[in-house]
Amino acid sequence: MIRRFAVLIVLSVFGTTVDACNIPVFRYALERWRPDPCEVFVFYEGHLTGDEETILRDALPDRVSDSTSGSGDDPVAKLVRCNIRTLDSNAQSLWSQVKKQGEPTLPHVVVRVNLGGARFVNGWQGGLRSLEDHGVFKSPSRHEMSRRLLSGDSVVWLLMTGKDTDQAAHARKMLREELPKLAEQVQLPEGIGLPGSELYSDVPLLVRFSFLEISRDDPKERFLVELLSEIRPDAVARGEPIAVPVFGRGRALEVIPVGDLNPSLMADLTLFLSGACSCQVKDQNPGFDLLFDANWNGELFEEGFKPPPAKSGGQNRRPELLDIPPGR
Repeated sequence: MIRRFAVLIVLSVFGTTVDACNIPVFRYALERWRPDPCEVFVFYEGHLTGDEETILRDALPDRVSDSTSGSGDDPVAKLVRCNIRTLDSNAQSLWSQVKKQGEPTLPHVVVRVNLGGARFVNGWQGGLRSLEDHGVFKSPSRHEMSRRLLSGDSVVWLLMTGKDTDQAAHARKMLREELPKLAEQVQLPEGIGLPGSELYSDVPLLVRFSFLEISRDDPKERFLVELLSEIRPDAVARGEPIAVPVFGRGRALEVIPVGDLNPSLMADLTLFLSGACSCQVKDQNPGFDLLFDANWNGELFEEGFKPPPAKSGGQNRRPELLDIPPGR
């Protein structure tokens, strides 16, 4: 079922859009698609104390949109303050969901991730004082994935192991064998660097796929594990490992139980991500943004350079013509 679903998405994206450019999807996403900020709901009664405000400030990333203090540049998170005495309908609905699971201790925090299409998932919730301890905004795997994507990896496949060690071993072997083969088979679109298909970052344009493994029991990866578990609860309950192809600025193309993973599906997804970006509108493409506390624009572009627009057309620096080796 997942394989058919992925193929239909790819065909629909290529077949129904206009204003195509020749930049590969993975590179277009890296340079132009700004991640959706997560929503951090903080529920309290009356007001937060000075000590609680300090804990909240220390736990949040630097770039946060907060109605009480303004909006940062490309915020990682949107802070939503929720006095339970005066909740709006949206916060009231979420608060009701929280209370169904038991009476929470205030202040209580819910971190909600946008899956696209008006779909959200509660990636983590708990007491304010445990927000920083759970690695909500930072973890070793997300740091490593951002490092690889900014150094030229086209896609990083994240493998979250489960209780089924045989399935994990099979998935690990498949990724190690298939990713080098796919890198040899992929041919990037022609015309990269020409008007309408400009590249603006000095990150090398490569066809390079890697994989990164995390354990479901790693305390430093609790947020990421809980987020992916909320998206694929049945697979997690079975103890099944999960594979996630991550590209661009930490965008997950799909969350795949490894029982559904096979070389054909990997090839389909790879061809989509390496093909011309026919649909430049981020929200009309498959996938969702994982929560990365990374300054993508600062890492990709020179200081003072205005990031390129979300859609091609026009340019703010001289386009570069690139020599693409055969088979790349």
